[in-house]
Order: sequence, then structure tokens, then C-alpha cells
Amino acid sequence: QVQLVESGGGAVQAGGSLRLSCTYSPRDFAINIMGWYHQAPGKRRELVASLTSDGDANHADSVKGRFAISGNDAKDTVYLQMASLQPEDTGVYYCRAYSDFWKAEFWGQGTQVTVAS
Repeated sequence: QVQLVESGGGAVQAGGSLRLSCTYSPRDFAINIMGWYHQAPGKRRELVASLTSDGDANHADSVKGRFAISGNDAKDTVYLQMASLQPEDTGVYYCRAYSDFWKAEFWGQGTQVTVAS
């Protein structure tokens, strides 16, 4: 089965930076889209950024200019570079993989990000 493992979360001051990583396996699985989602307590899980297998990246308006999604050459890891972090960015960040061929999605366990004022 497809497995996703996130890392890189932590506690930072406002204005600080973090780099989240999501490593997935098997590497040759037919994944079309990778995405990072943010969920704060009591709120819906929301898409932050996505990356297609063709290398096209998209970011939510709320994080444009601050966050950047990217992948590695081996096609087994997706990153979320986070800068200018604010308290409202606090929450759990989840990695999601979607396969159009299999019509299936897979989620990681999440990693906690806490931004202090």
C-alpha cells in the first residue's frame, strides 16, 4: 500500500521558517497530485499547496509569497518551505497523494506546527 510520512514540524516564533517533508512509497506508484493541507482545531482541513506529476505547482492565496511546494529528483519526496510564519499558520499539516488512475487518495499522519506571537 502507499505510505506517506511527514516530518519537519515544530515550534517557532512569528516570522520564522520551517521546511516540511513528505516521503512516500512505493516510488513508482501512479500518483498524479501531491498536496499539503492545513487543519487548525475546530476548522476544516484546507489545501495549502499542490504539485502535479508534471511539476506544476499551485498555492493558496493565503500563503502565496510565503510558502513554496517542491519535489525532489527521485520523485519520492515533496517539500513545503514555510517562511514568514504567523500564529494563524498554527495547526497540523497533512500530506496527501492522489492517483487519478486508481481513483484513490492517501494521507500521512500529519506534523504539528506551532507559531508563537
